[in-house]
Amino acid sequence: MVSRLRRQALLCRPEGPDGGRPGPPGGLLVEDPAILSTKVRATAGVNSPEGVGIIEAPRGVLIHHYKVNDDGAMVWSDLIVATGHNNLAISRGVEQVAKRFVNGRKLEEGALSRVSALVRAYDPCLSCSTHALGMVPVKMTLLGPGGELLDEKATD
Repeated sequence: MVSRLRRQALLCRPEGPDGGRPGPPGGLLVEDPAILSTKVRATAGVNSPEGVGIIEAPRGVLIHHYKVNDDGAMVWSDLIVATGHNNLAISRGVEQVAKRFVNGRKLEEGALSRVSALVRAYDPCLSCSTHALGMVPVKMTLLGPGGELLDEKATD
């Protein structure tokens, strides 16, 4: 089927200005001299050696910054994705969960589901992009002032 579609694409040509077909009758599109016309083929070049794009995406603001050399090859890039913008809010939310679900030296039941829900609320793609076999891996570690392990909980 792919060969048939490819053959049809090669044989198909736009009509000329007088309604006739450009090039030799029954010829292939790739053999038609009009295929190199500036009205058919677009060429690209370096318009600017540096460019920045900013867009509001479903997860938040997405910023791309690129630099290219004289040949148009990318030589530098910087991406600021929504996770970076959401990081402060996620961190503050985790702090609030900790205040509610840390009881002395123990993590109370429900802490894992609250943190998981918090992350999904600010960055739904983060939880999906890091899951394995349908489970979102969440691990909480409670450390004491000296760095000693006090408690730990993780999803199975």
